[in-house]
Amino acid sequence: MIGLLSAYIDLALGLVLAFLLLSLLVSGLNEAIVRLLAIRSKFLWAYLRDTLDDDAPKGRSWLPSGLREVFAALPFARDPRPEHESRPAPAVPAAVPAGAPAGADGFTGLLYERVREIDHPTRGRTSIADLPPGRFSMAMMELAASEPGGVEGLLEKLRATGSPLYGHLQGVWESAQRDLDRFRQGVERWFDSEMQRLSMLYKRYVKWVLALLALVVTLLFTVDGLEYGKTLLRDNAYRATVTAVTEAGPDAYSELKAQCEQSDPVPCVTETLSQPALVKVLDNAIVSMAVPAEGEPSFHWNGGAWWDRLTTPSHWPGFLLTYVALLFGAPFWWDVLRRITGIRSRR
Repeated sequence: MIGLLSAYIDLALGLVLAFLLLSLLVSGLNEAIVRLLAIRSKFLWAYLRDTLDDDAPKGRSWLPSGLREVFAALPFARDPRPEHESRPAPAVPAAVPAGAPAGADGFTGLLYERVREIDHPTRGRTSIADLPPGRFSMAMMELAASEPGGVEGLLEKLRATGSPLYGHLQGVWESAQRDLDRFRQGVERWFDSEMQRLSMLYKRYVKWVLALLALVVTLLFTVDGLEYGKTLLRDNAYRATVTAVTEAGPDAYSELKAQCEQSDPVPCVTETLSQPALVKVLDNAIVSMAVPAEGEPSFHWNGGAWWDRLTTPSHWPGFLLTYVALLFGAPFWWDVLRRITGIRSRR
C-alpha cells in the first residue's frame, strides 16, 4: 500500500514539475516578446493619448478595441509613445495654449514632460510602462499651477481643446468642493482605478498570446501528457525492480539480465536511472539535446521523428492534456507543487 501511494505521489510530482517548467517557458517567451516590442509601454501611452488628447489619426482610437487591431496596429503600425527625452523636467511647467492642442503631442506631451524623470535611458521613444497614480496627480497639480486660474484655468483649457480628460477632472473638482488637497487625492484615486481597468484589459489581450504560445510549445516539444504519466509509472516500477534485485542478491540477477538482454545489465541500469522521464519526453522535440557523460552537449535535428509523432492520432489526446495544463499558467502549477511538497510561502 505504501509503495502504491509512493508511486502515485511520484506521478503527481512529475506531472506538476513538467507542467510548471513548460509553463515557465511559455511565460518567458511571452515576456521576451512583450519587452522586445515594448507592448506594456505602448498600451499605457495609447490609453493616455485617448484620455488626454483624443488625437488618434483618422478618428481611430490609439488603443484599439478589437483583438485583431491590437495585435496588428499597436505593436507594429502605430507607436503612441512620446519621444524620449534624457534631460530632467524643467522647473517651470510649460503653459497650455488656449484653443489648440499643446504642442505636437498635446497634453500627452505635457504629461510626459512632468514625469520623464522616471524614464529609463533608451533611444527613440519613452520606455515608461507604469505610471504611479501619485505621480500622475502631482503632474496634474503642476500643470494647474502653471495656469493663471489654477485648476479652473486648466479645466478651461482642457474644455477648449476638446480633451476627454476635462469631464473626468471636472467631476473630481466638483466632488472635492474646490479643495486642492482633496482634488489631488481624487485625481489619484481616479487614475488608480483607471490603471486597474487598463490592467484587466491588458490581461485579456495577453491571455490570447499565452494560449498561442502554449500551443506552439506543446507542438514543438510534442509533450504527450498521458504518455509522460505512463513513463513516470514505468520508471518508478523499474526502480522498484532494481531495488528488489539488489536486496535479493545474486539469485535475482537473471531477472534484471532479462530486462537488459541487449547489453550488460550494470551499464543498462546506470543509463536508465540517469535519464529521468522528463528528459526522455523532451527528447521528442523538433531539436533534441544530448548530454553525454563526457564531452560537450550536442543538438540534433529530430524533424522526421517529430513529424511522425505529431501526425500520430494516438498522441493527440496527450497533446490536448498538455495544452490545457499550460493554460493554467506557471503560478497555478507552482502553487500545486508547493502544496504537494509542503513548501511554505513567505507571504
